[in-house]
Amino acid sequence: MRMEAGKRKLKKTLMTLTTLAVVGLGSTLFTVSTQAESVQELENKQTEIQEKRETLKANLSDAEGQIADVLVDLDKLNKEIEKVTDALKQNEEQLDDTKVHISEKENEVALLEDEIAELEEAIEKRHEILKERAISYQKSGGEISYLEVIFGSQSFSDFITRVSAVNKITESDSALMKQQEEDKNDVEDKKTAVLNKLDELKETELELNGMLALIKDQKAANESKKEELKNKETKILALQNELQLEDSKLASLEQDVKASLTVASEPAVETTVASASVATTSEESTEGTTSSKEKTTRSNTGSGNLSTAINAGFSHLGTPYVWGGKTPSGFDCSGFVSWAFAQAGISIPSHTTALAGTGTKVSASNMQPGDIVFFDTYKTNGHVGIYLGDGKFIGAQNSTGLAVADMTSGYWADHFSGHVRSVK
Repeated sequence: MRMEAGKRKLKKTLMTLTTLAVVGLGSTLFTVSTQAESVQELENKQTEIQEKRETLKANLSDAEGQIADVLVDLDKLNKEIEKVTDALKQNEEQLDDTKVHISEKENEVALLEDEIAELEEAIEKRHEILKERAISYQKSGGEISYLEVIFGSQSFSDFITRVSAVNKITESDSALMKQQEEDKNDVEDKKTAVLNKLDELKETELELNGMLALIKDQKAANESKKEELKNKETKILALQNELQLEDSKLASLEQDVKASLTVASEPAVETTVASASVATTSEESTEGTTSSKEKTTRSNTGSGNLSTAINAGFSHLGTPYVWGGKTPSGFDCSGFVSWAFAQAGISIPSHTTALAGTGTKVSASNMQPGDIVFFDTYKTNGHVGIYLGDGKFIGAQNSTGLAVADMTSGYWADHFSGHVRSVK
């Protein structure tokens, strides 16, 4: 039930993203032109971007909630799979032990059958001897004649002795016969007990085989559920990544609109001065103090370049991490940052140590999209990326390749050093 609700929620989010892409975002990806647009038009675009960013953030929050639910379900399922695996292992071991016991009991039955056969043979031989003695006693003939023994006595005392001896022999034979019968019965009882135990073990084996089949089916079903959840997680993560990318692009455009709005709001006379100032020769520009409008114009031009640097990596997301890599075929963290700024015509070093001293240091509370952010990983300032705004940065991560990551929580928040450089 929960998974079905999650699917419906994911479908709704995907439909929202599609609508944004078709209806809204396409119209938002514009190039800001202060000459062609009025302040009102820029303010309208700024409002439009902000509204769409709010929608994106809501969808991001929804996607993050779904991911959290999936992770909880995956954790529970992994624990269930672990229990089932342990049960499967224990039952397999028990089945192996049962098979060993069955083999032992089968051997024991075979030995008892041999013992019974030997006893039966001994009893049969003893029976023949007793039978011959009885016949000899009755007929006074044969190899063993009780009458010969008795009547061959020399005196009455000898007669009594001989009769007593014959009786003892007869009693001994009877006792031996009885003992043999008892031994035979005892062995038969043992055989019956062993056969019963053997039947019991075989019944246990049958039950264990059935139980193992059920456990294996349960494990397969759990693995199938796990695969389904992983696929769902992958789809939501892909959606989240798309939303983050679109939000980053909108953040960059919002900065451009903001800068353009500042320029468009300046008095016309200052704009004229700025134009004249930009048109002067290098010798003339060194004679006087640069006006505030000139600074604004350069800042705006730089912002445009920074926008190029910020967006340069979006079409190469997923590029694998390669140590020393400086091209879209493979990046390391500093190589990517250097490459991205090169796309904007800005030359900066391609090593983290050198980048840590590039440009101007700014406080983390004042960092802007396009600033370079550093993280203390295997060393101080060991990892670097480009800040996108709203706590996101783009960089070449050795675990995921080129990707957008969140530096407000988790690993990157824990390792953010607070060191930020601006190359404007």
